[in-house]
Amino acid sequence: MIATRRKIAAIALAGVLLQGGAPAFGQQSQPQPPADAQTQTQAPKTSIRVTSELVLANVVVRDKKGNLVRDLKRDDFTLFEDGKKQQISTFDFENVDQLETAGAAEKTVTGETAAAAGPAGVLKKSEAPVMNARDRRVIVLYFDFSAMEPDQIERCVDAAKKYINTQMKTVDIVALVSLSTNMRVDLDFTDDKPKILSVLSSYSSGSGEGFQMGDTGSVEGTAETGGSFTPDDTDYNTFSADWKLLALQSTMQALGKIEQKKSLIYFSNGISQTGTDNQSALRAATAAAVKNNVSIYPVDIRGLQAFPPGGEAQSASLHGQSAYNGAAVLNDLSGNAASQETLSTLAADTGGKAFFDTNDFGGVFTQVQKDSSAYYVLGFTSTNALKDGHYRRLKVVVNRADVKLEFRPGYYSGRDYQHLNRADREAQLEDELAAELPQTDVPLYAGTAYFRQDESHYYLAVSLVVPGSQIPFVQEKDKDNATIDIIGEVRIGEKGRVPVGQLRDTVKLALDSSQQVRRKNVQYNTGFVLAPGNYHLKFIVRENQTGRMGSFETDVQVPDLRKAPLRMSSVVLSSLRAPVTNAPKKKVVNPLIQDQTQLVPNVTHVFTRDQHLYLQYEIYDAAKGKVAIAAAAAQAQSGSAAAAAPAPAPQTRESIHVLTSIEFLQGNVKVYESKQVAATEVTAPDRKAVVFQIDLPLQSLKPGLYVCQVNVIDDVAGNFAFPRWPILIKDAAAAAAPATQSSSSSGQ
Repeated sequence: MIATRRKIAAIALAGVLLQGGAPAFGQQSQPQPPADAQTQTQAPKTSIRVTSELVLANVVVRDKKGNLVRDLKRDDFTLFEDGKKQQISTFDFENVDQLETAGAAEKTVTGETAAAAGPAGVLKKSEAPVMNARDRRVIVLYFDFSAMEPDQIERCVDAAKKYINTQMKTVDIVALVSLSTNMRVDLDFTDDKPKILSVLSSYSSGSGEGFQMGDTGSVEGTAETGGSFTPDDTDYNTFSADWKLLALQSTMQALGKIEQKKSLIYFSNGISQTGTDNQSALRAATAAAVKNNVSIYPVDIRGLQAFPPGGEAQSASLHGQSAYNGAAVLNDLSGNAASQETLSTLAADTGGKAFFDTNDFGGVFTQVQKDSSAYYVLGFTSTNALKDGHYRRLKVVVNRADVKLEFRPGYYSGRDYQHLNRADREAQLEDELAAELPQTDVPLYAGTAYFRQDESHYYLAVSLVVPGSQIPFVQEKDKDNATIDIIGEVRIGEKGRVPVGQLRDTVKLALDSSQQVRRKNVQYNTGFVLAPGNYHLKFIVRENQTGRMGSFETDVQVPDLRKAPLRMSSVVLSSLRAPVTNAPKKKVVNPLIQDQTQLVPNVTHVFTRDQHLYLQYEIYDAAKGKVAIAAAAAQAQSGSAAAAAPAPAPQTRESIHVLTSIEFLQGNVKVYESKQVAATEVTAPDRKAVVFQIDLPLQSLKPGLYVCQVNVIDDVAGNFAFPRWPILIKDAAAAAAPATQSSSSSGQ
């Protein structure tokens, strides 16, 4: 759906907020109907976020004859990072060769299991715990079919089958992952050879989806295809390489649940980078592999290649002079080396080994088994606390001179908010929106209200509130400046997984330095056009000075008013009317905007005695009945000649008659009631709505907690409603609150 008009306003904070803080996950700031007895007896769920800074280094130790050394202790190792000695805080020895210590493989490691053999199987969540893979060899066969030719697909599948039939050990557990138009876990970790072979047999030459490298825009050296021009696909090539690397990164992150060393055999026909544009994705992939203890073993499935000057037999003749001056061969060699360079980097930076220019692919499986037969796992917390994202070199030494060590040369450190670039900051918001346990460093409040647009669409107004004390402002000239990023989604479906509305905005705040910024709230108003139903709202807010984030999510029901006796919208309570400075790009009806003035919802329902309470609500499809016209009005209509004539018969006309008033209650005592307001005409004909806007001064009420009740009666139909909310009225501040400033932005 469509995210509509948005507005940011700095509002004077009347005092402490109701309930003393931000609502917890899934709680609304407005009172909710009581849950059933069963729900009330359930204990609340508690989630804990844990961040680990532990760095793991796998070390394989061999003697002069190449035999594995298995008797070293923690004190035998010394570890350095960028030349500085680090304290080894965890130490473990994984001995895969001891078959008697390897139990039967469990079905699930990543939490997902294939429902059917083959790539058409549907993945379902498993309730089994994460498997203990100690003293087992964990291998992932990753098939990048996205750019493979049919013969290349058959070649890598045959190599995998040969490994399963002849080289797979009893301690090996294997998972199958494929990448074509999307990435799929085709088989979770298992040592069941028939099942693995069944999934491998389901791969066909049609698995490749044609994501080959595009043309560069130059005709020289390209095959004659009869086309009128050669397109420049540089941007496409950049995207294609990023897409492959990000898929690899996602796989590394999923493997992080397993503590032991993982070996990922990557079958590919190369990844060609476009200058430095793909460096960020490459570094993210290698960093994720190191962080999650994964070594990558790339295999160039193209094997040993020959580059004839005129091109291969199945290719058309070449344009230009390249086939005659050696440039064609040089270009082929350069392109092949460039595509292998990325694979080589993936191997070198993760502690694996790349296999190029060979038609015997069994060597990669032998190398994986050799590297992961017995190894030491050293864990340390770096003494360098900077999170700058720089590469840090590792060096491991032992107190024996007759051994050789194998370990990854280094890793990329994590990056804090100050060291993230624009793309990484955007990805951070997206990841936080998708996270099951988002951050809550910044308190965030939210409130919602619905208004009918037509019979099948409703405008859901959403207000987000951040305490001004949580936003650090930067002094610039005579103003305090700050920016906040906002991202959110409206979801529907089982467990709220299907997005139907999205929001992304950056709001700039500029307040006079003389204002009491910390005594204000920052409020952001937006809206979505939705059909009746049950929705899940989730919003993430980040202040861009320190990068702290807050989140809010809740369930919202948009009712189908066609089934209601009295069709009434939500009631919005407010203490502020703000001018609308920017008109929306597209005309979207926002009921809270009237005559270029927007009613700003008061999410906390806290007011001061020197404020006004503004209420707005709507009644739809009010019943019509015959209402007598007043005698004076009838006489005025008849003119002066009617004075001598007999009194006319009573006149009637069809009209609505809706009555409303406001009450304030304390306990069972009514302490205030407004005058009754009667509506006899539809004020918003396009929506068939009677709009009520009530203005109540609060100076006559004593400070305290009240229940505000709205009385609505459809006098013609005999229907009524009495919604109510608690509100808090406080004494006015000793000093006048500074004038509020608002800025607005709009979009679809």
